[in-house]
Amino acid sequence: MTAAGTPIAVVTGASSGIGAATARGLAAAGYRVVLTARRKDRIEALAAEINEAGHQATAYPLDVTDRAAVDEFATAFRTIGVLVNNAGGALGADPVATGDPDDWRQMYETNVIGTLNVTQALLPALEASGDGTVVILSSTAGHATYEGGGGYVAAKNGARVLAETLRLEILGRPVRVVEIAPGMVKTDEFATTRFRGDTEKAAKVYAGVAEPLTADDVADTITWAVTRPSHVNIDLLVVRPRAQASNTKVHRES
Repeated sequence: MTAAGTPIAVVTGASSGIGAATARGLAAAGYRVVLTARRKDRIEALAAEINEAGHQATAYPLDVTDRAAVDEFATAFRTIGVLVNNAGGALGADPVATGDPDDWRQMYETNVIGTLNVTQALLPALEASGDGTVVILSSTAGHATYEGGGGYVAAKNGARVLAETLRLEILGRPVRVVEIAPGMVKTDEFATTRFRGDTEKAAKVYAGVAEPLTADDVADTITWAVTRPSHVNIDLLVVRPRAQASNTKVHRES
């Protein structure tokens, strides 16, 4: 899968936003990145871009909620240096009383079960590397509740607990577990997907916020955490824009 001495980094949800930016960052840091997502055209275009820049990338279409496909994907690797569990997302902003159970189910399947699937399947290859790192992208939503966010908060709490538990269970083995919890990040798709294509509602999320985080900001944080010395584990890194003090307190300019 890779040239001798070049570590592999697998990035899920790499077709856009934080995943795509993270793939670029890890490639620039010297990893051969394996890009996974459902949108084959997007990851193939990104792989071409990274390769043209003189780095190494391979595209592999994958739905992280399909366990059989994930297990097949895992057979391609003997060792992996890094796994970035980025695939996820939010659907809807309804209160608990009227939230759609299908939205809750889909968010849990992607954010939690998808992360579990890929982590379980690739953990042997990460351990075989002698110096593996699992990164789990949770969210500040996984650390504090807010109105209208019940389903997403529940899913990201699941991702957070997965990271914390895994770190306890594999202590003494050569694999670090890093949780990155971003706050308000403005990407091309996150809020638009959440509101099912309603660009007006999506825009209101960021209205008046001078500088929300960008995908590159979060990718830079991930790359920094991954490239710390092997004995250094960044258990949890919460990253927010200066304009955001909590999930519910955001400075908005008039």
